[in-house]
Formats: sequence, structure tokens, C-alpha cells
Amino acid sequence: MTRQLLNISFSRLIEWYLAVLRGECKSMILRQFLHSEPVGISYLFGCGGKAAGAVVDPVGDIQPYLQAADNAGMRIHFVIDTHVHADHLSAGRALAHAAGAPYVLSSAAGVSFPFKGVSDGEVLPLGNVTATVLHTPGHTPEHICILVTDRTRADEPWFVLTGHTLMVGDLGRTELAASAEDGAKQLFRSVRQLKGLPDYVEVLPGAYAGSVCGRRLSGKPWSTIGFEKRHNQAFMIEDEAEFVRFMVAEIPPAPPEAAKIRAANSGVTAAAA
Repeated sequence: MTRQLLNISFSRLIEWYLAVLRGECKSMILRQFLHSEPVGISYLFGCGGKAAGAVVDPVGDIQPYLQAADNAGMRIHFVIDTHVHADHLSAGRALAHAAGAPYVLSSAAGVSFPFKGVSDGEVLPLGNVTATVLHTPGHTPEHICILVTDRTRADEPWFVLTGHTLMVGDLGRTELAASAEDGAKQLFRSVRQLKGLPDYVEVLPGAYAGSVCGRRLSGKPWSTIGFEKRHNQAFMIEDEAEFVRFMVAEIPPAPPEAAKIRAANSGVTAAAA
């Protein structure tokens, strides 16, 4: 019996050693970039073993993302914007061009330039990490979230990049790309989808306190689905009519030149010039 156990243990050790040699046991890479002007959050994440990464919602100078990927020994395979932003000029296309990577948006995005369109349930492969697209309209009609799984650890999802749909303490405003009421109705359905995720899934949002995209945002730039279900007033509401009333009340002032910024990020301004 002891010899049998030793043989099993030795076999598992050999399997582990071969996996190390193949680079399959290196850990998940995750880097969070906090911005203060404008207030927002960007991410680099991916598979260390396969050196495959993605950047989400890049803002400003693209060099920090390229440097972070290089420091982690990763190649950027995708540059993703969770939506067509109205509060800042996206660095997504510039970064994608510099990295030689596809620029990813929801297939529902109405933009005037080429991009890789993705739909609900589509998976972006990053070695041992999978990034599953969730279409979560409401803040904008084309908004997506990215549900991330590290298969070297588990088959269950680990965290979700929620952009401006679900943030710590609040949900995203709904009137920047549609009527406030129509956006709120869409957001209600998206919230139900996110509530269906396991409570332990980490929430990595696209904004924090000081952003114009929410009302009661926390200064803590991450949370969990379970904590937000218990303590996020908007996320807790189960009745659609009550939810819509809550979301259209106390809407903060729109970002300065929001329509122009969203048009520029859509390529409309460049196309018209």
C-alpha cells in the first residue's frame, strides 16, 4: 500500500515537473492601473505560462501598459474597451496598434473603424486563462464585461472586469448613450446576469470614487459579487420598476463634452474631418 502511494505521488511529481518545463504552472498575471485625471481603472491580465495577456480600458499614455507587459514577459494579444467611453479619450486603438493586437469592442458598438467585434458568451483565449464576454448593456447599449478563469487553479471563474456596469458601491449611470429610463431597463437585466455569478467572484470595476460615471462609488477599487449583493443599494434592488426609479433619480451632471468624447471614441469626429 505504501509503495503504491509512493508510485502515485512520484507520478504526480513527474507530471508537475513536466508542466513546469512547458511553462504551464506559472501564475495568473494581473496588474491594476489607477488613474486620477480622469478617474478610472485599467487592467493588464493574462497567462504567465503562455505569455499571453490582454489590456482592458486603457487610458492616457500607452507606454506603461507596454512596459508592464514586457516586465511580466507577456505579449498583449487583445486590447479591450468595455464600451465606447464618454468621460475620456480611449487609448485602446493606439495601444492595439503599438502592440500589434486586435482592438476589441462589443459587436454592437457603432463605430466607424475596423475592430474585432465580440458577442455574449464568446471566449478570448489567453493560454491557460480564458476571458469570457458578457454583454451587459445599460450604462451604454454596447457595454461588455469580461469574466476571467485561470484554469491552472480551477474551472470556476475567478474575477469579472465590470467596466462601468457594476462598480464598488453603485452601478453605472444610464443616460449617456440612451434615455435614462431605457438604459435603466437594460441595466436591470444586465444586473440580474451578474447576480447569477458565484458570490466569491471578485469585481474589478472600471472606475472608483471621484468618477462621473457613478453616484456612491467607493474609494476601494475592488470587491466581490457577494459583498455588492449585500451592501450595494442599487445592486440589491430586485423589482424592475423600483430599480428604474432609483437609477433615474439623482443623476449627476454629465461629463464635460460627453457627446463629443463619445463621438471621438466612435471615430465619428475623425470620419467627418
